[in-house]
Order: sequence, then C-alpha cells, then structure tokens
Amino acid sequence: MTAPLADIWVYLQATPLLFLTLTLLVYQGAYWIYRRANFHPLLNPVAWSIVALVLVLRWTGTPYETYFGGAQFVHFLLGPATVALAVPLYAQWDKLKRALLPIGAAMLAGAVTALVSAVGLAWALGASELTLLSIAPKSVTTPIAMGIVERLGGLPSLTAVLVVTTGIIGAIGGKYVLDALDVTDHGVRGFALGTAAHGIGTARAFQESEEAGAFSGLAMGLCGLVTAVLFPLGVWLVRTIAS
Repeated sequence: MTAPLADIWVYLQATPLLFLTLTLLVYQGAYWIYRRANFHPLLNPVAWSIVALVLVLRWTGTPYETYFGGAQFVHFLLGPATVALAVPLYAQWDKLKRALLPIGAAMLAGAVTALVSAVGLAWALGASELTLLSIAPKSVTTPIAMGIVERLGGLPSLTAVLVVTTGIIGAIGGKYVLDALDVTDHGVRGFALGTAAHGIGTARAFQESEEAGAFSGLAMGLCGLVTAVLFPLGVWLVRTIAS
C-alpha cells in the first residue's frame, strides 16, 4: 500500500463503522453474484465474503482484533437471528408433531455421528488432546461450540474456524449428496443440512423452501443441545477411565 493510501487507511480505521460497513458491502456483493448465478452452491456468499475480507485485512495489515472491534455488531446479531428461526418453525408445527419420534432418533444419530467421526478421524491422524477437544463440536453453531470448548480447555479460535469451514462445506456439498441419495422431502433435506452444517446450512435450506429452512433451524438447535450434553459427558468419562 502506498504512503498516501496508508495515511487514509489509518484515518478510516479510527471509525468504528468502517469494518461493519465493509463487511456488509462485501457480503452484499458476494450475495449479488450468488443470486445472479442462480444460487450455485460453489458461489456460497459466506465463503467468498471470508476470502475477500481476509485479502483486504492482509493487504492493509489490519489486525483481526481491530476488524472485530468494528464488525462485532454482526456477531451480536447472530444470537437474535438464531432465536428468530422459531418463527418459520412454528408454521410447520403440525408436521413437526407428527414426526417427533423420527426427529428425535435422527437428531441423536446425527449428533453422535458428527462427534465420533470428527474425533475418531483426528485421533487416527495423531491429533493432540487439545486439537481433539477443539474439533469435536464442529457441526454445532458457533456460539455453542466455542462455549463448550472454552470450558473444557480447548481452543475456541480453532473451533470457530472449523465450525465455519464445516458449515461452508455442508452448504456447498449438501445439495449434491442429498440429490445423489434421491432425498426429495423438504423437511428431511432441511433437517440433514441443519444437523451437518448448522447456521450456514440453514441459510442454504431456506433457499430451497421455508419448510426446509424451518426443519434445518430445528436441527441446528437440537444438535447444539445434544452436543452440549453428550460431549462434556464423554470427555469426563474418557478422562476418568484414563486416570
């Protein structure tokens, strides 16, 4: 960056709204391209927004802490946005009541599979205990996953990266997997995306239908609840047996 541009950037950095505005503009640009491409999964706006923002921060030499200080309002809205998923879910209440048993079984199977597969693969590749703790809740929405890992002694920053990566991969590849398995029911498709790819998968599910989005939001919440109970319990059992 040239000297005059560097001086301007230093001045702009002092404005708290700079990085909030930058984040919103980058996402809107990525979403515009995504929509123009008829919502092609490979052009997921979250993935490309992250790439664009990382390049900007690298080019300007801006520390992440400085960026987050301005963009943290977006992070704050994550909670209310998650709670708001209850609205479309209520619209599907009749169908939900008829499928309580299958939903419960699928949720338990999905949460356990996500935990065991992640930890098992990482352990087989020689990962340390710290990494195993950090990678286990990768399929849970970010606030829950980071909270669990922080209390168990893992690395919340690593967990956040893994959670976002999991969501992006699930949102991109989930459609192809479900199509290959000939899954056509919107509720089932949404539930699968929410279980495997949490919030990012839920956003993708809403693009298919409101029903898919509602069931995806339900799966995201239930998966977080089940993981928050099973994962600490599993860690306690392993540590007790090992000692």
